[in-house]
Amino acid sequence: MANPVVRFDIGCKDRDRTVAFYRDVFGWSGHDTGLSTEVSTGEGGIDGAITALGHEPHNYVMVYMQVADCDAHCEKIKAAGGEIEVGPIDIPGDRGRFAWFKDPEGNRLAIFQPPAE
Repeated sequence: MANPVVRFDIGCKDRDRTVAFYRDVFGWSGHDTGLSTEVSTGEGGIDGAITALGHEPHNYVMVYMQVADCDAHCEKIKAAGGEIEVGPIDIPGDRGRFAWFKDPEGNRLAIFQPPAE
């Protein structure tokens, strides 16, 4: 089974300014969830979030691939020469599970396990 790209995050220090930039330049709409601003990029696009963590890293772009089992995929990543940097972590509100990793070339990416149905 393929693991499609299903989400992105854009990190920043000033969330309001960053949300306004993407709204004004690209027409993205969004709603505040308290932790981030969930954004819709429009028909045919991948939705994501603009997030101000309040700590490093402030500026980043993260791409998420969907997986059936976050923990098992972390093991596959490590066995293939990757490095787990964050997680696996449960998303509050029973919204799934994620992990951030580095591939063997040092690129930072992420995996996302949707919540159980």
